[in-house]
Amino acid sequence: MNINTIAYSAVQTAGQPGGTGSLVSMLLPIVIIFLVFYLLLIRPQSKKLKKHQEFLSNLKKGDDVITASGIYGRITGIADNAITIEISEGVKIKVEKSYIAGYAATTSATAIDKNKTGNTGS
Repeated sequence: MNINTIAYSAVQTAGQPGGTGSLVSMLLPIVIIFLVFYLLLIRPQSKKLKKHQEFLSNLKKGDDVITASGIYGRITGIADNAITIEISEGVKIKVEKSYIAGYAATTSATAIDKNKTGNTGS
């Protein structure tokens, strides 16, 4: 068999009736892969983003928070895109609102209160 015979037989089988079935069988794995990516990656990420946006919109003065970089503090001021956080008595920093990771745990809030009163715990 030479190369022309092989190419001709491949063209003949592709042109036979049922060619649309082969098209569907080629697209089906791509659709399944996209569906798996959507269910495992895209949908959970969009839910997480929506939940974080809701969290950011509910922030108020006096909340104990932690930033994405790990800084604990208490919110003292809220602007459009910036939040002022008091991290120690008299020490305030401005952080972009989207970098607030979540509410601080109760133990870290206690540590902030101890720092304000001057107790170090040792």
